[in-house]
Amino acid sequence: MTRPFSPQDLAGLWGSILGVVALALLLGWALDMKGGVVIVAAIPFISSWFDSRRVLFQFDAAGVRVADVLLPWNDVTQFVVATPEGGEHVLIGVRLRQGATVPAGTGVRPAHPAMPAPLHVAVQRHKFDLAKMLTKARKYAPSRVQVVVAEPTGERVAS
Repeated sequence: MTRPFSPQDLAGLWGSILGVVALALLLGWALDMKGGVVIVAAIPFISSWFDSRRVLFQFDAAGVRVADVLLPWNDVTQFVVATPEGGEHVLIGVRLRQGATVPAGTGVRPAHPAMPAPLHVAVQRHKFDLAKMLTKARKYAPSRVQVVVAEPTGERVAS
């Protein structure tokens, strides 16, 4: 899940790319160095910076990313999905195992009445697909991790 389109982030991406190309040309001219080396070395850093600005929620073989918080799989017990009434967003949260804490220095969102999990993000409703989330969870998450749907009447395990 990604954040909504941000012209500021896109400008930062293109500014970084143009800056690296300019640096490569300058080094190529000043030091008689191949500018392609600078470009190839900088691309992973630019790409990871842009991804960190755009990605809200992601999980893969390494673990879970909720906004700017990276969690290993052994700290995660459940994914919680809540759909506040009348909202244009779906809340996706993560419940942590007993004793696990959110890494220091991360910005944890304030609690939301529809979301029982302590760590969550709001994604645009049209970008969220529960079936895709379940498929990815079966592929990457350990079998003990559940996807739970939180409703006003209670919680149920998604299937």
